[in-house]
Amino acid sequence: MPDDHDAETTLLRQKDYEQPSAFTPENLLREARRQKALSEKSVPEVCLLDPDGDIVRHLKATGAARRNPHWPGYHTTLYDFDLDGRTVGVVGCAVGASFAVLVAEQLFASGCRLLVSVTSSGQIVPQGAPPYFVLIEKALRDEGTSRHYRPPAEDYARLRPALRESLREAFDDCPQPVHPGAVWTTDAPFRETEAAIAAAEQAGLLAVEMEAAALYAFAEARERPVVCLAHVTNQMATVEGDFEKGEADGSHAALRVVAAVAHALAPLEASSRNGSPLPGE
Repeated sequence: MPDDHDAETTLLRQKDYEQPSAFTPENLLREARRQKALSEKSVPEVCLLDPDGDIVRHLKATGAARRNPHWPGYHTTLYDFDLDGRTVGVVGCAVGASFAVLVAEQLFASGCRLLVSVTSSGQIVPQGAPPYFVLIEKALRDEGTSRHYRPPAEDYARLRPALRESLREAFDDCPQPVHPGAVWTTDAPFRETEAAIAAAEQAGLLAVEMEAAALYAFAEARERPVVCLAHVTNQMATVEGDFEKGEADGSHAALRVVAAVAHALAPLEASSRNGSPLPGE
């Protein structure tokens, strides 16, 4: 065991970023299908992570969500729904860096070709009055999961450049503004101290959330197309009446943003089916 003075480096030990994992999502899903007597079927090519679960609850309440009968994941339920003429898969309540990446690994191993995450976030550098969205172009790595995928010398995990370029004008018709920018990813939301918030503000970070840095580090390491959006809904409960997302707990607005992402990246997705990989694949 390491001495106490050396404990802070434990997370970074024995990390060979080029070495494949002995434990793979494909093998986990194989055994889950065996235990649950499920046939092997692909998930929708576009999938959505809904860490708050509001989108899933809305879709279920309106009868729009269909439970995917082939999803073998041990910890989650995958629902299918229709969005602008395409079937999209959605997993709710995959909150936090490690859980989000665990689900992302399984979705891509099951046939997903584009993953979008929309997570509720706290405002740091204001871009107006909440709620609004941030297209996360880079995320400060203040969590542990990304360290298992990318070397620690990189302070930020980033949206792949080709995806960012394809999304440049994607949100022009969205009713709520979508601001491109940087965020802070933490795995300890109740340790957002005044000093840490001030440092994030000094760095020009627009919001704080819990998944993007890990998802982008995973995307970089695994060469997978992932787009993360922050739904800035609160000021960390420092004001009365905080955490109001809007109509249907923000689900309508969030789904419009997801539809805009899917539409903007549809040409790349079509090319990938014909043999040209999506950026990140």
